[in-house]
Amino acid sequence: MLLLYFTIFTSVTSRHISPEGWGQAQPTFPRLMNATIESLTVGLESKLFSSVDLVIAYARRIAEVNSTLNVVTELNPDALEIAKQLDLERSNGKSRGVLHGIPILIKNNIATMDRMNNTAGSWALVGAKVPRDSTMARKLREAGAIILGKTNLSQWANFRSQNSSNGWSAYGGQVYAAYYPKQDPSGSSSGSGVASSLGLALGSLGTETDGSIVSPAEKNNLVGIKPTVGLTSRALVIPISEHQDSIGPMTRTVKDAAYILQAIAGIDPADNYTSAIPGKIRNYLKACNPLALSGAKIGIPRNVISLTGTKGSPELIAFEKALTTMRNAGADVVVSNFTSASAQLMSQGEIQVLNADFIVNLASYLAQLTSNPTNVKSLSDVRQFTQSFPLEEYPSRDTKIWDQALFTQKWNNTDPRFWKAYQQNLKYSSDGGLLDVISRQKLDAVILPTSIASSWAATVGAPIITVPLGFYPLNAPVKKNTRGNLVASGPNVPFGLSFLGAKWTEEKLIGLAYAFEQKTLVRNMVQPYLVPKTEIADVVKKGRHS
Repeated sequence: MLLLYFTIFTSVTSRHISPEGWGQAQPTFPRLMNATIESLTVGLESKLFSSVDLVIAYARRIAEVNSTLNVVTELNPDALEIAKQLDLERSNGKSRGVLHGIPILIKNNIATMDRMNNTAGSWALVGAKVPRDSTMARKLREAGAIILGKTNLSQWANFRSQNSSNGWSAYGGQVYAAYYPKQDPSGSSSGSGVASSLGLALGSLGTETDGSIVSPAEKNNLVGIKPTVGLTSRALVIPISEHQDSIGPMTRTVKDAAYILQAIAGIDPADNYTSAIPGKIRNYLKACNPLALSGAKIGIPRNVISLTGTKGSPELIAFEKALTTMRNAGADVVVSNFTSASAQLMSQGEIQVLNADFIVNLASYLAQLTSNPTNVKSLSDVRQFTQSFPLEEYPSRDTKIWDQALFTQKWNNTDPRFWKAYQQNLKYSSDGGLLDVISRQKLDAVILPTSIASSWAATVGAPIITVPLGFYPLNAPVKKNTRGNLVASGPNVPFGLSFLGAKWTEEKLIGLAYAFEQKTLVRNMVQPYLVPKTEIADVVKKGRHS
């Protein structure tokens, strides 16, 4: 079906409106590997190209690499018609917002009520239908974005197997990142990460329970924002945990991530966690201040690095250099150890909460389906389907996470034992952990290498932003993942720096991340080994001479 969509997309020639003096000095077409919302909007408003041109160009880029990298599971068969409508609106002086006519990809667990599937990478949900768009999809459409397609992911957002690989799903195959052959893309928003890194859309949406935005963002040389739990609605997003799930942008720049977050944040009656948002949504774009590090107080939990980092690794060497950059920019960088770190690392509280939530939250999602061809209504049903359907690759890829939830732990989030586990998670953060040190030392943020950052924010629903920090050197040894099918680290593989904050402090974190990004401009230092060739100019010029 995806190949059919590619054929349809690439055979269509759009109606072009020539800018003044075509053939003479022209405005510059932005390269899609580096294009920003602002540069695309300039091109659209100047009529240098159209949204239809963008859809065609991005679809062709996807076609160039998808057979190798398995990034996109399907293109939106309505994307061209949507683009035509948005072009018409623009020509009539109407704009829905800053994302008007901009193609965005979304992870294949964020539901849309259209002709695309919502699968979480499982054949169990192929053909299933939802009663309406997820709130995230609706907000993107209202902001004028074109939902170009669905990205592949680690199946069930990496919440099925203990022996699978990041980026693998039964429905989509194995995602690979593009900085080294067969590179681990990290998970679970794997396809969203690779797609944004290669300019297969302006940006993408991912979801995170613990690391699933920031980790693939890191490994694909991107900015990723995991918002405070409740800042973005989870309504009709295939869940893991209501207490930890969050949806956020994955882009090539902090500013583009801020634009997208602005469009998707806000209260939603369908997700009561969003009712906790304090006051009005902040202006995340205005937070992009290149001087934001000046006067900021930033903490480093040195004991966390000692407990979880690898001494002398390229990430830690680059991290120490980043501290100098921040100090030179006027930041006060102080030691802020997590006294609860050792106990939290040994705790079973997080997995108990996730197991308990998943049993209930998955059943709630399945109950909302208006069409359910496989008739799966519970985790037990999904497990039975997975173990009996050959394309799910069971038992080569096991169901041990589900087995643990159903047969070892046995209790869900309606059980009194749940509250004890959840309160334990909160205690580790409020008593010597992330939220405690931020409050006690009056910090603006805590920083860590992204590879060891996510859990400290995840268990309490706090926000985290990753930005590019560096790359493994050319002489770095190639190390495989535990399954042996992916390159976990090796030459040119990217890594990142994370800013962690108190709840609802996205505006502050965006400012710090933007200032660091502008000081370092790491992203352009290394290019992927595989880069699509199609550019907007190729589509426009071919169309004009056809």
